[in-house]
Amino acid sequence: MNTILKSVIVILILASFVSDNERKIPSVDLKTLDGKTVNSSKFSNDGKPMIISFWATWCSPCKKELNTVAEVYSDWQKETGVKLIAISIDDSKSSSNVAPYVNSKAWEYESYLDVNSDFKRAMNVNNPPHTFIVDGSGNIVWQHVGFKEGDEAQYIEVVRKIVKGEKIEH
Repeated sequence: MNTILKSVIVILILASFVSDNERKIPSVDLKTLDGKTVNSSKFSNDGKPMIISFWATWCSPCKKELNTVAEVYSDWQKETGVKLIAISIDDSKSSSNVAPYVNSKAWEYESYLDVNSDFKRAMNVNNPPHTFIVDGSGNIVWQHVGFKEGDEAQYIEVVRKIVKGEKIEH
């Protein structure tokens, strides 16, 4: 019993030293827009950063964010190699609107459906838009809730710091 208690204490102490910068993307099954199952733990970008944006078709700031980023996304990709992954949290009632909306915007993002909100819960997302930036090793290093014009400049600055190997402060 004493050994178990000591082990638990050591684990708790070690866990207290783990920062947000070392949090990985949780493993959750999502659907592609054409119905295939993909596990979020498989998200990768050949060692380059990723932006994961939780959004919904009923969320105006979400659509504004993704449409604003779409205007500069190809430049960002050329400069940093960043990949954006759009996670729709539309439920079963509105998820049929996602593919037509994405296709009408011609977004070059990977897009997935989280109809049951499993990934949303695993990532502790309460309100969209909620955007995460992940380093090339799959660590979640930065996050932002909401969107107003100009926030996209913050996103690319964080991505640039990751590419340069600089420490991310948030």
